[in-house]
Amino acid sequence: MTLETIAYFKSPFASKFGIPRQSGIVPELRGEIHFVDKYRRTEAVRGLDGFDYIWLIWEFSAARRDPDAAWQPTVRPPRLGGNARLGVFATRSPFRPNPLGLSSVRVERIDYNCAGAPVIHVLGADLMDGTPIYDIKPYVPYSDAHPEAAGGFTDKEDWKPLKVSMPDTVRDDLELRLGAEGLETLIGVLAQDPRPRFHDDPGRIYGMPFGGLDIRFKTEAGSLTVTGFDLL
Repeated sequence: MTLETIAYFKSPFASKFGIPRQSGIVPELRGEIHFVDKYRRTEAVRGLDGFDYIWLIWEFSAARRDPDAAWQPTVRPPRLGGNARLGVFATRSPFRPNPLGLSSVRVERIDYNCAGAPVIHVLGADLMDGTPIYDIKPYVPYSDAHPEAAGGFTDKEDWKPLKVSMPDTVRDDLELRLGAEGLETLIGVLAQDPRPRFHDDPGRIYGMPFGGLDIRFKTEAGSLTVTGFDLL
């Protein structure tokens, strides 16, 4: 079976560091789907604007493994603190036999008049900038939604967002660079704690690429403080 890339994703995340670990948990996070020449056809998305959500099938392009290396049957989910191991097929880890991702994202609009149209604008995606997309399917509530379903280990581990703060001068500068909506999106991303789960060093300053900026922050006791940023 040969997979063809049908589109690439445009995102404020230039690297995988800081990307939300699931789609939808930062619902205001904006992204765009840009089709490659072969599949850039308006009729190919006819009717898609009647759906609120779509499924994206894509590649964990930043987590490719050596095809000759042995695959690992267990992984350490971040939700469990990065310490407990579970079977890879019981998780959504990017380190899989086939590095395929599946995300449900909200369709904000489809632009039919821009350069490179059609371009699909979506919200809540967990994809890095430049991610190859292999397929798009509509989300159908009557068959895809199971609100009473058991969620395995995710039902047992409560997730508490971090409280995000920053000096007023940093906030003002970030709002100038990102806009008010972009700043709120950044805060939503940081509240999810972008650090690897095995990191717990209160004195360490981390850097996270976002929207052309290198956001610097530190964490301690359930809070995250943005200390500054640099231009990338």
